[in-house]
Amino acid sequence: MSSTIWQTPFELREQCAELYGLTCPPRWGPPRRPQFQTMGPRVATVMDRLGYKVMPWQQYVLDVAFELDPDTGLFAYREVGLSIPRQQGKTTIVLGVVVHRLMAWHRQRVIYAAQNRTEAFRRFDEEFVEVLDGSRLAGRFRVRRTTGQEQIIWQDTRSRMGITSNTEKAAHGATLDLGVIDEAFAHEDDRLEQAFVPAQSTRDMAQLWWASAGGTDKSVYLNRKRDRGRELMEALWTEGRHPAVAHFEWYAPDDMPRDKPATWRACMPALGHTVSEATIRGDLDRMDPAEFDRAYLNRTRKKAPPSDPNVPKGKWPGLADRQSQPGVQLALAIEVSHDRAWSSLVVAALRPDGRVHVELVDRRPGTAWVVAAIVRLRRLWDPVAIAIASTGSPAGSLIDDLDAAGVKAPEDKDKPKRGDLIIMRTNDIVEACGQMADAMTQATIVHTDQVDMTSAVTGAMTRPSGDAWVLDRRRSLTDVSPFMGATLARWALLIVGPKVRAPYDPLDSVY
Repeated sequence: MSSTIWQTPFELREQCAELYGLTCPPRWGPPRRPQFQTMGPRVATVMDRLGYKVMPWQQYVLDVAFELDPDTGLFAYREVGLSIPRQQGKTTIVLGVVVHRLMAWHRQRVIYAAQNRTEAFRRFDEEFVEVLDGSRLAGRFRVRRTTGQEQIIWQDTRSRMGITSNTEKAAHGATLDLGVIDEAFAHEDDRLEQAFVPAQSTRDMAQLWWASAGGTDKSVYLNRKRDRGRELMEALWTEGRHPAVAHFEWYAPDDMPRDKPATWRACMPALGHTVSEATIRGDLDRMDPAEFDRAYLNRTRKKAPPSDPNVPKGKWPGLADRQSQPGVQLALAIEVSHDRAWSSLVVAALRPDGRVHVELVDRRPGTAWVVAAIVRLRRLWDPVAIAIASTGSPAGSLIDDLDAAGVKAPEDKDKPKRGDLIIMRTNDIVEACGQMADAMTQATIVHTDQVDMTSAVTGAMTRPSGDAWVLDRRRSLTDVSPFMGATLARWALLIVGPKVRAPYDPLDSVY
């Protein structure tokens, strides 16, 4: 990710420092609303009785998560998401939330889920029950360990906590007051949430909590929750809209070096409390770098891009600039996937600093929309050229339709006019692919970190063409058309652009 990623709002940073002495606030998180009463201190008292010293970040999360709506007296947040690196105290806050629920209300039903039922039972037996037995709350509950009926039952309230597995039948049936999805990175779908939420619909004070460090590309549930939580928090701070979801996320963007203590201090709120820099340094030395990033920097561990010696994929993340804007001198390109399922329109434009901005303008299913879109963009943007691969390529079938719509190839290819359709032959494409690889290596291009474009680059594969190579639409692991389009557009901008005849100047006849 680029350095322009969302930053912690100044107001949140200031509030966390003033109210909690928290110098490592979340990158995404809601503010504490002082006009709202909160049960946060009560949960903190429970944690204290369990033997835990509540850290500043935990008190902040508890105070916000347990705010009470002054109009209804109910929890302001029905869902709480906690995305935080390992070894920061996630398990202790989860246990505090669970035990508080058992103690605070009568006949509550709590369900806890981890990666699977086996891991949920291990946490239940070795962490939850063991901590309770050794705490000041010992003797106030009883434990049932019958397989399939494992429960902690609070004697005073008759509230009970059970465990479940990540299956389609999990937690269906009875009402649910508190659902906890721990280690959310291990869940590849939302079946647990789909079971929990309907069971909570008739419970006024119900909450759903999920918690996890970073996951992988397969962590569909977690990645979706993080994306949605970020959107909600950004809307809260920019538009003032408070959602019913409280999302707390500590995270270090990819451009922050993993081996710097400053990076750790920016995303590990327990550093200096329960974990030391020496411990983190030791784990860095012995762990796989990608796994360290996932566990301690809360980054998503991405599948390594397929090996292809021709495309310098490792350079791509460093070329991202989400704030980059195209200049007025630009070229367009049309690309179509090998199966004609998708079409992409890409722009390449010169920036004032001499670098080339490439951006996916549009990507939609099929090809029926392309000609009309190009006619419109040609009128609006006045490109120096519009590039397309020649007949025989997937996009080549659009050439006749483009010609009929007035987007024509130049009568003299050596004297193109502004907005002409440039039909690229095999040698042109070979040249464009080699130039794009050089541009990535030399950092003379910039992209805006678009998901579809990055996916096309990371999945790109090549095939030989004489002594050189070209991008291979069929062998690539993703739809490579956005990247191919960027390659063609860049070539058209830099190679064809200078040939475009400038408007007639009368002085030309003098000299």
